[in-house]
Amino acid sequence: MPKVPVLRVSGAGRLPAARFCLLTFVGAALTLGACSTDGTLTPEESSRQLDHDMFVTGYEDIEDIYVTEPDMGALALAGMQQLSSIDPAVVARRSGDTLELVVNNHTVESIAVSDGLDARHWGDVTADVLDQARGSSDKIAGAAPEKIYEVMFDGIVGKLDQFSHYASAANAADLRAQRDGFGGIGVTISVEDGQVRVVSVMHYTPADRLGIHRDDIILEIDGTPIGGLPQREVVNKLRGPVESRVTLTLQRKGQDNPFQVSLIRALVVPETVAYQREGDIAYFRVYSFNSGTTETLRREIRDAKAEIGEDNIKGYILDLRGNPGGLLSQAISTSNLFLDHGKIVSTIGRNPDSHQFFEATEGDIAQGKPVAVLIDGNSASAAEIVAAALQDNERAVLIGSNSYGKGTVQNVMSLPNKGEIALTWARYHAPSGYSLHHLGVLPTVCTSGERDAGVLINELAAGELKQVPTMKRNTVRPDDTAGMDALRKTCPARHETDPIDLETAVRLLNRPTLFADAIHLASPPVQSASDSSPKDDYTILP
Repeated sequence: MPKVPVLRVSGAGRLPAARFCLLTFVGAALTLGACSTDGTLTPEESSRQLDHDMFVTGYEDIEDIYVTEPDMGALALAGMQQLSSIDPAVVARRSGDTLELVVNNHTVESIAVSDGLDARHWGDVTADVLDQARGSSDKIAGAAPEKIYEVMFDGIVGKLDQFSHYASAANAADLRAQRDGFGGIGVTISVEDGQVRVVSVMHYTPADRLGIHRDDIILEIDGTPIGGLPQREVVNKLRGPVESRVTLTLQRKGQDNPFQVSLIRALVVPETVAYQREGDIAYFRVYSFNSGTTETLRREIRDAKAEIGEDNIKGYILDLRGNPGGLLSQAISTSNLFLDHGKIVSTIGRNPDSHQFFEATEGDIAQGKPVAVLIDGNSASAAEIVAAALQDNERAVLIGSNSYGKGTVQNVMSLPNKGEIALTWARYHAPSGYSLHHLGVLPTVCTSGERDAGVLINELAAGELKQVPTMKRNTVRPDDTAGMDALRKTCPARHETDPIDLETAVRLLNRPTLFADAIHLASPPVQSASDSSPKDDYTILP
């Protein structure tokens, strides 16, 4: 049975039900509205009810979980002001305790407001202003509801921070498919010159089991020709409910006649891990962290052991370069694969439910074999959690350049239109207690500006490589931007993939004694038990 990290929760001791964190899924908000006398809503009433539910739900989520105390009035005004992007003649403005909607230089509505209004009241006000704007502007009346929600929520969450964002219903469905999977057959397609070509076939999927090949041409889906259809429409036809059947007509190179295959759709989680052998070293590229990442990595490690021989493997390389992150839960479970004990990560925010501390459980899948982790300036979020956890626990040597420095956690909240808002609700801390936000992870062996892996290995062997400044790293405050920038300059972030990282890792893993020396270059500062956990009174900078 896979081991499960230990979760310790402070504060209220209550976890948000059915919500997930990006670096978990939220049930759709339940809203009730007034009905007409026969128990149904007219289209106009339904539209107004949805407007009301959207803004009340969104504002209440922000008020409840955002990492700092939000100014709801400023957020609401920013959303209403975005109506001018649809019709420049529509202006929302506030002066003191009065909010006005002006259309063509004429005030069409004036509402008494105050800074003391809560999220629900601001939702009422926003929905009312939108209703009046629709009645006063042909452009806004003619705009699709989703367009209106998109521009208004972009204005609202745009006042929060760069990582909070709104996703429309269609975009949210795509994001959920990437995170959690979808009903499908397991192929990637490309539409080229009117033909639908199979670009790749995922392992352990219906397409793989039924023998679909790369470069097969899909002519028909369920008897309907698909030549000339846009790629999005073809994808929608290939996807469907899990355990539903789909029949494809294929043309294969070297065969004269088309043939059919009938497949049962399964839950397909996009692959995020690729394995290749580097001599007696197992190399794994992890592209992002979705709901299948840890189990895929576990399976690929099993296959690597079978190919190389478990006793023959000299070490493991996790390549997290260019990895933008993903699910917090997967970052934790991936770290836990390589740890027998120790802290993995902690999160702290304004909402007591965000105070969470994760610890490793026994069961190192690599059985103590050396691990090297490759990072660069595009390694962010969940990738940084894994890198910091393995470095702080002296389990891995980090090679590359300073990482991105995204140290905040987003909670994804569903909205009544089936869209989503991702809201920053916590900051995460490395096992030794430092905050990764803005600072990022400092590599053990810095390759930034270097061109020769052999030189680095020789310097390491001669004891000439500098120690990672862990004491300065762990004492710099989250609001000391200059101090963090100075630390980042010790190994400037590199944003292009450089072969020197992999070459250095391979050389290092082939020299176990040297690897053991390198581990200690990033030993975290010795702390007392009372200092080892992040405090609740730090400055929060989302």
